[in-house]
Parts: sequence; C-alpha cells; structure tokens
Amino acid sequence: MAVAFLVPYVLADRIGLQRDVYYGVYVASVAGLLVGWSRDTGQSLREMCARHWRLAVVLGVIAAGTMAFIATRQDVSGPHPGGLTFVGSVAWRGVVYGAADGLLLSAFPILLAFAALKNTKLRKRAGGVIAVGAVAMIASIAMTAVYHAGYSDFRSSKLSKPVTGDLVWSIPTLATLNPIGAPIAHIGLHVSAVFRNYNSNLFLPPHH
Repeated sequence: MAVAFLVPYVLADRIGLQRDVYYGVYVASVAGLLVGWSRDTGQSLREMCARHWRLAVVLGVIAAGTMAFIATRQDVSGPHPGGLTFVGSVAWRGVVYGAADGLLLSAFPILLAFAALKNTKLRKRAGGVIAVGAVAMIASIAMTAVYHAGYSDFRSSKLSKPVTGDLVWSIPTLATLNPIGAPIAHIGLHVSAVFRNYNSNLFLPPHH
C-alpha cells in the first residue's frame, strides 16, 4: 500500500511527470512488486495464471464489458487524436496501464490475502473460504482507495467512483484466484476511456 500511494503521490502529484512517462514507471513498479512477492513467498505466477483460466477469461471479458458501459455513462465524450498516436494510446494507456491497474488494485491484494491465510484455522472452518474472500475484497478496496488517494483530485468525494468500480473489476480474480481476470476487466475500462474521452477528468489519472 505504501508503494501504491507513494508512486502516484511523488511522481505524478508532486513531481508532475508527463503522463505517459509516469505510466512507464508505474507499470515497472507494479511488475516489480508482484514478481518480488511471488519469488519471496514461493508463489508460482505460472500456476496461478493456469488456475481456472478459461473461467477467468470469460468473467474478465464480462466485467470488461460492464466497466466499459460504466465508463461511457459516467464521463462526457471528448475528442481523441487520430492515426498512430491514437493506436499507441489505446495500447499504452488502455491495455498496458489498464492491466497494471488491475494487477495492483485487485489481483495482488486478493491473491496475497488468500496466500497469507492459506494454512490458518479460518480456512478449515465451515464458511472459511467466504470469510477469506471477504478479507481479500476488503484488501482490494483498501488498495484501490490508497492508490487513488495519491492523486490530488481523488482526495475528495470523487474517490467513491473507483472504490465502487473495484466491486466489479475484482470479481473475476476473486472467483477464480487467477490474476488475469481483473486486468482484463480493467483493460475494458481504460480502453473505453481512451475512446470516450482522451482527456478524461475521471479516468486515466493523473489529471494535470
């Protein structure tokens, strides 16, 4: 959570890195965090990505469609560049940045919570999986809130938007414990935001 808050707070909010440059540093930070945790704890990313992967993809696509619909309903339309600039923006801001957001805000905290509580008494009790799922969901919501609080304009009532969205884009990973579901859902949100409003004041932070 410290990384989730400090990366946007320091690099975007305080230093004011150009948006696409900032995304590069952010993506590298998320990848490093996830890979570092995997190696340190002995969690196999390959095994996690193979777990119920078909269901994870299906649920991810459904959630992506839902998030795309939400994006078109909650943000006014605006212009976007054309040609290769637009194609690059869809790939970079939509797919790459969207996938990184999905990993940090949902996949990582959910998988971490289940791994941390794997051998506890809670998992052995009736309804224990549901309880662990609730803990994982709270962790994901907390991560989403902390990350967005790193951006100045989200330190307001606007924070409720991504927190509410987390309840949707987390479902694919929560249901399958596969990290690919949430990134697919988040990609749907980001790509639709690029198409809908390239300079959105709600999606694709930082907004400066």
